[in-house]
Amino acid sequence: MAAARTAAPTVPFLDLRAIVGEDAEVAEAVARVVRSGRYVGGPEVEAFERAWAGFCGTRHAVGAGNGLDALTLALLALDVGPGDEVIVPSWTFIATWLAVSRAGAKPVPVEVDPDTGNLDPDRVAAALSPRTRALVAVHLYGQPADTDRISDALAGSEVALIEDAAQAHGAMLRGRRTGALGRIAAFSFYPGKNLGALGDGGAVTTDDEELARRVRRLGNYGSERKYEHLERGANSRLDPIQAAALSVRLRRLEADNARRRAIADTYMDTLGGLEWLRLPRVIDGAEPVWHLFVVRTERRDALARHLAERGIETGLHYPVANHRSGAYADQGFDLAIADELAATCLSLPIGPHLSDADVERVIEAVTSFPA
Repeated sequence: MAAARTAAPTVPFLDLRAIVGEDAEVAEAVARVVRSGRYVGGPEVEAFERAWAGFCGTRHAVGAGNGLDALTLALLALDVGPGDEVIVPSWTFIATWLAVSRAGAKPVPVEVDPDTGNLDPDRVAAALSPRTRALVAVHLYGQPADTDRISDALAGSEVALIEDAAQAHGAMLRGRRTGALGRIAAFSFYPGKNLGALGDGGAVTTDDEELARRVRRLGNYGSERKYEHLERGANSRLDPIQAAALSVRLRRLEADNARRRAIADTYMDTLGGLEWLRLPRVIDGAEPVWHLFVVRTERRDALARHLAERGIETGLHYPVANHRSGAYADQGFDLAIADELAATCLSLPIGPHLSDADVERVIEAVTSFPA
């Protein structure tokens, strides 16, 4: 939720027109698809899938209609279903929980580290049960979850580690990219992501050939050959127009992520001394890509108003914790850390659309807050 604009020049929280809208290469890629007459599947999708797998360091990538579908297909490909439990972080966008529910399983929330927003590995063992089939590790805000420690907590079990990498395109943990840290991973290419399409899109990555094959089949009506339906599938395929645009934008992802890191470093250096403001903590060995830069303060709403008055747009990610939403309020979950984060989090502007002057204005506005 962006703060209201004032009459003063605005530092935008997100400006997709500045990032993509004037990109002639993206426009030409879209026009190429239109001219081709191939509007479902085809060479544009295949080329992007190869490029995305190569970028992530996996053997396979399979396009999907959106990030929620990608995660749902990953769960279904692992035969997660009714009667199963899936461990999820208490604090994440609701799509993580919804994918588990769509697969017919029960989400079992585990509290997060409040300084990273990611699943606390020390709490995993206590959440395991004979019905636990999978664990979804979310790389929240673009920082990798500590999948090494989570894997240690799962050692000796048959629980599959799934990555929800919807916010972490290109992030790394101890030399490996997200998308290659678990058995299977799901990505979203929603327009506002670090690697965003011109609409919805998603993908699954894995080294497991049979899993990749099943994800593709499940997303294509349960079919590998036309009119031969091997199981009850769905229609969730990456659109070739989106694939063509993503292929162009992928070539710039590293540079865009470097700009995000530079802005985050500046925020860390200049705002770290404010005792009333809690900044995110980066775990050892992680290289975040800062999809969001989320700070915390008990005076969150007052700070957001203060920034809005100075032309600084902010965001709330997320104002309602999943267990408080209408979708899951009847489950009776008691998740104090998630409640605290929902009440104190505020997202500052970050992204390649920001100039150095924009960043300086954000810093000046935050530091002038009468805490």
